[in-house]
Amino acid sequence: MVILGQTLTLNEVEQVVLEGEPVTLADEAVVNVQTNRNTVEAMLADKKTMYGINTGFGKFSDVIIEDKDLDELQLNLIHSHACGIGDPFSEKVSRAMLLLRANALLQGYSGIRPVLIDQLISFLNAGIHPVVPQQGSLGASGDLAPLSHLASGLLGEGEVVYKGNRISAMDALAEENIEPLVLKAKEGLALINGTQAMTAVGVILYLEMKKLLYQSEKIAAMTMEGLHGIIDAFDADVHQIRGHQEQIDVAERMRFHLQDSKLTTRQGEQRVQDAYSLRCIPQVLGASWQTALYVKEKLEIEMNAVTDNPLIFSEEHKIISGGNFHGQPIAFAMDFVKLGIAETANIAERRIERLVNPQLNDLPAFLSPNPGLESGAMIMQYSAASLVSENKTLAHPASVDSIPSSANQEDHVSMGTIAARHALQMLENTRHVVAIELICAMQAVEYRGVENMASATRGLYEKARDVVPSITKDRVFATDIERLVNWLKNNEGSELQR
Repeated sequence: MVILGQTLTLNEVEQVVLEGEPVTLADEAVVNVQTNRNTVEAMLADKKTMYGINTGFGKFSDVIIEDKDLDELQLNLIHSHACGIGDPFSEKVSRAMLLLRANALLQGYSGIRPVLIDQLISFLNAGIHPVVPQQGSLGASGDLAPLSHLASGLLGEGEVVYKGNRISAMDALAEENIEPLVLKAKEGLALINGTQAMTAVGVILYLEMKKLLYQSEKIAAMTMEGLHGIIDAFDADVHQIRGHQEQIDVAERMRFHLQDSKLTTRQGEQRVQDAYSLRCIPQVLGASWQTALYVKEKLEIEMNAVTDNPLIFSEEHKIISGGNFHGQPIAFAMDFVKLGIAETANIAERRIERLVNPQLNDLPAFLSPNPGLESGAMIMQYSAASLVSENKTLAHPASVDSIPSSANQEDHVSMGTIAARHALQMLENTRHVVAIELICAMQAVEYRGVENMASATRGLYEKARDVVPSITKDRVFATDIERLVNWLKNNEGSELQR
């Protein structure tokens, strides 16, 4: 795949980050990068004062740095800013950070040598993934701490994950015959002044959320069968007259999943109306899709944005300190999508309750093969309820908070990386809730008669039963839940879309 700096799509990120497609740089973009670097060097020769190039950083912006110390200034920046805390991001996020930072720098406004971008792409193509702690970013002045750890790997410092092992960066470089990067003026700052940590997490979140929403729809269709749900609620006319396209699309997929089912009912056959957790699946999941699509729009802008500071405009021969590193657009998007994630889990847990509660259905209590002696799915519903409640706490918007930093020079920050991390954590919680619903739905349709299921849901049932067996007696269900979660995460994506 050839990247240009301005045209990267989420589909392309998926191909590179998740499928390992190699990346090369567009020749014309590399020429622009070198031209931009020449502008910086000319300004240095003219003794022009430039923030972060021959001055200190943040509150030290008024401190002038001598020419002999300019390279050391950049190395000191990486060392001092590598203050990340906590567990590392996944390799997927690390890969996305490498790709997104390379793409941003390739636009040619950061004043760097092309060798920096070459190093980022070499790491990506060789599968060298810097270990980047998750915590420590304020989400303005960029993701300084996370990106400093990313940059450390390029220098042959810190640790990386390479061929499944966590080793020193220098050892991985040696094995791939890659020379460690040596920073010149402006280049340390260019590597860390950006929103690539929060954006990378957001990209992985969106790709996984899209898959989970499709899965949730089809699993909800199976729940409809387990509860003899009323198919009329998905009638196209109902959804067309409201007008939300995402709701219309969910209703269409629900009709498709259930089109030949003998387990659904019509209104008036058993009851006139279903509970909202069944009847309002298109309305709720459609709205969750709206949050995901809003995030997609903002991510595709941010992936191709220049988020450095200062910015060098070669044609105008000017350098400007601005605030493109501020993560507010992504912070808002991540906080918004948390609502869609939370409600996907919320409504799924209510369907679980309807599947296990003998006061709400005519199935065996808690889907137990021997109610009383055996508890069946009773505590699976507890676990789902716990995760839903935890999601409500994590859904609190991170972006409404701000703590001044750098002696009040950086007095408003976005907390966008916290918002993105919490959203991804919520998605993992929600996947567990959806997996529990699938376990319960499979058990319910067995009581109803698997032979009467729709073709689409029957296919899902048979595949999932290969992962988790039927409940014939109580067992340690945590193992079943985790096995099914991993299956949903890794193996069941496009197959559940239609």
